[in-house]
Amino acid sequence: MTARQQERRAVITGLGVVAPSGVGADAFWKATRQGASVVDRISREGCGHLPLRVAGEVRDFDANIAIDGRFLVQTDRFTHYAMAAADLAVADAGFTPDENSPFGVGVVTAAGSGGGEFGQRELQQLWGEGPRFVGPYQSIAWFYAASTGQISIRGGFRGPCGVVASDEAGGLDALAHAARAVRRGTDAVVVGAAEAPLAPYSMVCQLGYPELSLGEDPTRAYLPFSPEACGFVPAEGGAMLMVEDESAALRRGAKVRAVLAGHGATFTGASRWEESREGLVRAIRTALDEARCSPEEVDVVFADALGVPAADRAEALALADALGTYAERVPVTAPKAGIGRAYCGAPPLDVAAAVLAMEDGILPPTPNVTEVCHDLALVTGHARPAELRTALVLSRGLMGSNAALVLRRGDGERR
Repeated sequence: MTARQQERRAVITGLGVVAPSGVGADAFWKATRQGASVVDRISREGCGHLPLRVAGEVRDFDANIAIDGRFLVQTDRFTHYAMAAADLAVADAGFTPDENSPFGVGVVTAAGSGGGEFGQRELQQLWGEGPRFVGPYQSIAWFYAASTGQISIRGGFRGPCGVVASDEAGGLDALAHAARAVRRGTDAVVVGAAEAPLAPYSMVCQLGYPELSLGEDPTRAYLPFSPEACGFVPAEGGAMLMVEDESAALRRGAKVRAVLAGHGATFTGASRWEESREGLVRAIRTALDEARCSPEEVDVVFADALGVPAADRAEALALADALGTYAERVPVTAPKAGIGRAYCGAPPLDVAAAVLAMEDGILPPTPNVTEVCHDLALVTGHARPAELRTALVLSRGLMGSNAALVLRRGDGERR
């Protein structure tokens, strides 16, 4: 790494959220801080006969209002969420693209399954009507890269673009990708992930996951770190963030909300939850080393919190291995228990919550969980105040990816 690259620091200046608990960072944070649980019965058409009963649906979102019609017809719901969240992040950052420097802004998203709802509709047309009735946008709308491409085209962002396909952990890996782009000279990157897995075809695909909870009680179906843990419930939505070079952000008077201080990633194989312990430890240590952060400096952990007993045990042991005896005292939280796991969209939502928690000095609780069966200081019940300067965000994918991200609190002041 050159001296110039070492001088460039990636910071978060804008948050855009489309979540089951609210659209916009303010609505999302209000619900998160209150420990609200919005996991509920699935209401999507065509899903009622499937054994998956509850999930986190985004219900306060009208794509017809958020997305221009010409983009709407050529994209899937997962891209609608990503485009809307990107608009919110750019606006939150107060960022105005320089028309004379279109290559100064890049786009990176993570994707787990692409546009299942759009693809299902076109396959039904193919089966029922014939190939002439399949729309031309089928070729792009389902594709993993659709969100990156549409955000880039729509915003005129022509800098380094990419798509990260590394499971749910890709939501954190995308942020690391953006940070590297900043260090290499790009001034700004719109980065994050959103998913839309609640369509019949997509839901049938998920039924093959043994980690999926088929519980019917929305308050008991997803209870990470609890003796009643029985799997996870899926969710849709996600978050996009504005990541900038710190110097560039300060020059335009932006508020530095957080610093992307360190990242680590490993792979330990699909559903090998015991092995994920070692993988998470390595990812955490790598992230802490890059951030030059001691374990005792971590003020809060946003856990992966899969809700599968073996996976929860592995995560608790990984924290003990990586943080030592401090692991029993550091506050751990899992707000996703109240909204479900939005696959690749889940880690950016946790990052958004971590940024807001550090700004407000509030530890959000883990909804619905009252009893903890691991040696963790899990935040349950109600939010509580705390001085938060450093957050550790963890994520694992069902296919074996593990990632850790260290965030430092921004200065919080406009300059």
